[in-house]
Amino acid sequence: MVVLGSTGSIGTNTLVLCKQHNIAVEALSCGTNVGLLNKQIAEFKPKFVSVQDSSLRSQVKHDKVFVGNEILDMLELCNSQKVVNAIVGFAGLRASIATQKLGKILALANKESLVVGGKFLKTDEILPIDSEHFGLKFLLQNKTKVSKLIITASGGAFYKTPLKFLKTATANDALKHPNWDMGAKITIDSASMANKLFEVMEAYWLYNTKNIQAYIEPTSMVHAIVEFVDGSSVTHISKADMKLAIAHAVLENIDKNIIQNANLLTLKPIKFKEINLKKYPIFSLKDELLKAPDMGIVVNAANEFMVYKFLKNECGFLDISKAVLKAFEKFNGIKIQTQNDIYELDDEVRTYTRGLYAAV
Repeated sequence: MVVLGSTGSIGTNTLVLCKQHNIAVEALSCGTNVGLLNKQIAEFKPKFVSVQDSSLRSQVKHDKVFVGNEILDMLELCNSQKVVNAIVGFAGLRASIATQKLGKILALANKESLVVGGKFLKTDEILPIDSEHFGLKFLLQNKTKVSKLIITASGGAFYKTPLKFLKTATANDALKHPNWDMGAKITIDSASMANKLFEVMEAYWLYNTKNIQAYIEPTSMVHAIVEFVDGSSVTHISKADMKLAIAHAVLENIDKNIIQNANLLTLKPIKFKEINLKKYPIFSLKDELLKAPDMGIVVNAANEFMVYKFLKNECGFLDISKAVLKAFEKFNGIKIQTQNDIYELDDEVRTYTRGLYAAV
C-alpha cells in the first residue's frame, strides 16, 4: 500500500499495522519530518518517496524522491491499490482526488478532503479513518431506517478551562489534549471544536444525511451513536486508540485482536454534554454549513491560516474563531462548480484572512 503523511500519528500507526501484518509499503510521503522518514525508508524499503519542499530533497536517503505536487506522479507510478491519505490540511485534497481517479481505494484520514471537496469525491467508496466515522460505519450495518447520527467530542484541551482564561491561552496550553496523541494542527482544532465541525461535514458526505449532531463525552470512550426511527440506539465504544479505525481501513480481514476491549467494569462515568457555543463559537456554523456545504472551503481556509498563526504565537486563540466567523460572513453564498473553483476560493479566503487576522 501507499502511506501519505507517514510521519504523523495516523501514518506511524498505519506502519505499525503494516509491519504486524506483513503488508508491503510501496511509497511513503511526509511534510518536513525527514529524520523520521529516513528511518521509515530504512525499515520498509519503499520504491518511491515524496516530500513537501524541494529544499528537503537532498536530505532524503532514497534515489526516487518526488517533491510537492509531484506526489501525483508518484501515485500514478504505484501499483498499490490502496492509498492511506493522512496528509495534514488542505494539501491532502489533490492526493484524494488523484487516488480515486486512478481507480485506487482511498483510506482517508485527511478530513479536509471531504470538508472542501466532498462533491468531487466518490464518498461511498471511501474507507474512513476517523474513530467517529469508523464507528458510524460499524453501527450503520443495522438495516433499520436511521433517524440521527451522533458523534462525540472530548472537549479538547480547554474543556475544563473557564472562558475568561481563553483570551490569554497559548499554543502550549491548547496542545495539551487530555485523551488523544495527535499532531499540532488537529489538536488545536480539537481545542476550538473546528475539528468536530469538520467531522460533521465528513459524516454528511460519507453517509448522505444532514441529521447529524455532536456532543461532548469527556472520556472519549463513546465515539459514535446511531439513533433509529424505531426508538432504538446503538453505541460504538472503544479505547482511544486510532489503530482500530486504521486496521478496518487497511486490512482485508479482521480476525484477531487489534486493541484491548474496553473493560466495562472499570469505565469512568459516561456523560454527554451539549457543546457550549459561547466557548466554541466555530461550532455555531454547523447548521448553516450543512445547508451550504460549499462553504466548507471558506471555513477550512480561514481556520487553517489562523491555526498556523496561533502556533507561531502571532495571534490569540480566540482570534481563530473570530476570523473564521468573519470569513464565513464575507463569503456566504458562494457556489462551487469545478475543482479549480476550490483552489481559487481557498486562495481568496487566505488572502482575506491574511489582511484580517492582525485586526481581529
